[in-house]
Amino acid sequence: MKAIEVNGVWKKYRKGEKFYSLRDLIPHITRNLFQRRNAGNGELAKEEFWALQDVSFYVAKGEILGIIGANGAGKSTILKLLTKIIKPYRGEIKVHGRLSALIEVTAGFHPDFTGRENVYFNGAVYGMKKKEIDRKFDQIVEFSGVHEFIDTPVKRYSSGMSARLGFAIAAHVDPEVLLVDEVLSVGDMNFQSRCVDKIRELLKSGTTIIFISHNISLVQNLCKRVILLERGKIIRSGIPNEVIPYYENSSLQQQEQIIKSRISKMEKNDKESNLQDNAACHVLNVRVCDHAGNKKEIFEFKEPLELHIDYMVTGAAQDIAISYEIIRSDGASCLAGSSLRDGFPLNNIQGKNSLKIKLSSFPLAPEAYYIKVSILDKDMLHSHVLERKGIFSVRSGIVGAKTKAILIPKAEWMTLGSQIRN
Repeated sequence: MKAIEVNGVWKKYRKGEKFYSLRDLIPHITRNLFQRRNAGNGELAKEEFWALQDVSFYVAKGEILGIIGANGAGKSTILKLLTKIIKPYRGEIKVHGRLSALIEVTAGFHPDFTGRENVYFNGAVYGMKKKEIDRKFDQIVEFSGVHEFIDTPVKRYSSGMSARLGFAIAAHVDPEVLLVDEVLSVGDMNFQSRCVDKIRELLKSGTTIIFISHNISLVQNLCKRVILLERGKIIRSGIPNEVIPYYENSSLQQQEQIIKSRISKMEKNDKESNLQDNAACHVLNVRVCDHAGNKKEIFEFKEPLELHIDYMVTGAAQDIAISYEIIRSDGASCLAGSSLRDGFPLNNIQGKNSLKIKLSSFPLAPEAYYIKVSILDKDMLHSHVLERKGIFSVRSGIVGAKTKAILIPKAEWMTLGSQIRN
């Protein structure tokens, strides 16, 4: 039996504009009148864009469906349509059963009401009778952990306290359908763990859940089916082990584009600062290669790589040092080395030359990276030139292995027996 059906749904929004005078507002209204006449066939007006495009999916009764995608992909728009906060431009949505939504868990709170009053107020909004709220009140307060402040106006609550109370109310409605959107990003670790336990408890009781989160590991652990949204379209649907790797690889490609844009801006700044004008040295090319010397852009986790550097030195700089740095897409410096530090002298160098730097297996985390190469004087005090090239990515065969860490070392795990040692 299907608890949720979404069939051929389209939704468009209008980009916001601000007007500070009637002189600007009146022409805008006039343009809109003409645009609406021309937009009856489904075409977009000038300021409009599609938030969802022909989206169709279903969720079976008692199933948890994960929805993933970058910011702006259309995830939250789907939940707002399901809760009837907004209406689709085209298409049909059916929800069978009592629905509870954890989209913005504190959105329905009145700041001047106490926590107690907001429990009853929000419970009524969810369709609970007073007797039902009376029966569950102690459970809600205990789960939220705000017992000491339950008779304090919520405007004096911290954001974490408000979120905990909001989740506690929505989770105790006994919903047949539950919508969850990133609410587990609030609260402390203990509360987040209890939220996950509550979601699993609701699943066992037959609740149907749509779960949206950027926590890929959590999506993988909770969901048996996942859909991937990109620019308002479903581009992948299936089991987590099929959909999540595609999403992570797509994210790597986006990060590579960010790197290219950042490098372009930095090169422009280099030229403006005359860093490379009349340089005695030039970096001609930087290639990232596999162990066989073949140029490569995507490496597996812990796969060795080589840096091939082509450079040219004029007679003005014969004794040099070359340094390299591997930099992550967010600008974090991850690895660095130099010919001087590694005891590889570059004396009496002239004309065009090439270097190969072999980097044995090292545990760079799955991410996108680029290489910064500098040619300096032999004392490494003055930089002749620097180049940022050699964009590459590291991916992992483990689903949901993305991390903020720079390195993921290979560790040896062992037990020390039943006795705990201090």
